[in-house]
Amino acid sequence: MTSPTRPARAADAEALWPLARDFATSFRPRRDAFDDTLVALLARDDTLLVVVTEPPDDVPLGYLLAGTHLTFLANGPVCWVEEVMVDPAHRRRGLGAALMDHAERWATARGAAYVSLASRRAGVFYEALGYDASATFYRRDLPSSKRSVAP
Repeated sequence: MTSPTRPARAADAEALWPLARDFATSFRPRRDAFDDTLVALLARDDTLLVVVTEPPDDVPLGYLLAGTHLTFLANGPVCWVEEVMVDPAHRRRGLGAALMDHAERWATARGAAYVSLASRRAGVFYEALGYDASATFYRRDLPSSKRSVAP
């Protein structure tokens, strides 16, 4: 049985915060910024924020954050999965796969040419879902003591 996914809601904040906080490896998320960002993400039409639950509860056990953007190389939009996190106590039960399936269906409906993501720790998981390693991910942090949430 596939675990249900649904769009995230503002009321999910208490369940999402520990997942987002523990996902970070190179940044220290702040709760106030998380709360502001959650509101902004829920208002965007180019962003997918979805949670996965298990019956009978509707409590998020994991989440996925993705967005679409236009590219020249793909001749149109692509989907970038920014974050996927499942509570460690609930892993290896198909929850992450359910989140990725939701993202792929969402991206297809939006006309995306492909779904891409970066992963340092879960390559085996993505390869099991049929993803291929195709690039090296580079990042450079920008100096800013106060990041604002742009709508």
